[in-house]
Amino acid sequence: MRAKALDSGRRRALLGVGAGLTLGPLTALAAGTALVKRAIPATGERVPVVGLGTWQAFDVAATGPDHDAARAALTALLDGGGTVIDSSPMYGRAESVVGQLLATGGLRQRLFIATKVWTRGKAEGVAQMRESMARFGVEQLDLMQVHNLLDAASHLETLADWKREGRVRLLGITHYHAGAHRDLEAALVRTPVDVVQVNYSLAEPEAGQRLLGVCRDRGIAVIVNRPFAEGAMFARVRGSAVPAWAQQELGCASWAQFFLKWILGDAAVTVAIPGTRNARHVVDNLGAARGAMPDARQRERMRLGFAAL
Repeated sequence: MRAKALDSGRRRALLGVGAGLTLGPLTALAAGTALVKRAIPATGERVPVVGLGTWQAFDVAATGPDHDAARAALTALLDGGGTVIDSSPMYGRAESVVGQLLATGGLRQRLFIATKVWTRGKAEGVAQMRESMARFGVEQLDLMQVHNLLDAASHLETLADWKREGRVRLLGITHYHAGAHRDLEAALVRTPVDVVQVNYSLAEPEAGQRLLGVCRDRGIAVIVNRPFAEGAMFARVRGSAVPAWAQQELGCASWAQFFLKWILGDAAVTVAIPGTRNARHVVDNLGAARGAMPDARQRERMRLGFAAL
């Protein structure tokens, strides 16, 4: 029900698209220019700057309309050029659903799969991570992250070993609120990590004050969660048009693209992972990964415009 409520709020916000640039058939937005990609410093590989989160959206039954919608969303991601998908054992059935879709669609080699460990104790962490790999049907994960820093010291020690053994390619740490940003910074200073996942948006900009700069200086990739502040940002702009200047200068065809482009205007950000199982929204989100990204002046103009609503 919560995921449906968020999607409903977004659908209403889409009505605020300015008259100068309409959404039209969203499939058209998937064509043309390629997605902007950024490098993961630890490996040099480049990934599209917009991916797909699975929290709430992919916690669905193994069959039925919601499962079909999840399949359509994943297909839209890949057809649009996206590769990064992020999950967690905390997200209910999400890992299993993604694994089922990968098994039936032959999609594994096209995806960058990230998930998390979310438990206490070294042995418990090993067991949970093995279960996640079994759900995805893989012998190696692209990225394993310590969810919300829970027992980070134990799990990062295990993951360092797993990285040397080739079970995971990258390791990281995550959190979802500003009160934990200092803890994230302390953890990445104590222990080498490849990726930090953190909340960052026009509604929650705190990571930009220091944490993102620390990650940039240390060569750590950044994955952004909560890019729409759990949907609250769409409620705030409902009934308002996307500014004409943002449509013209940045190609923002929707508020989602406006919000994502503000995030991606920070060069420290590697990829943002809005969560949805609505294929139309996936295609819309990918539109933010095309064309120009805002410079510092434009980002400030976006910030002020959003603050005034």
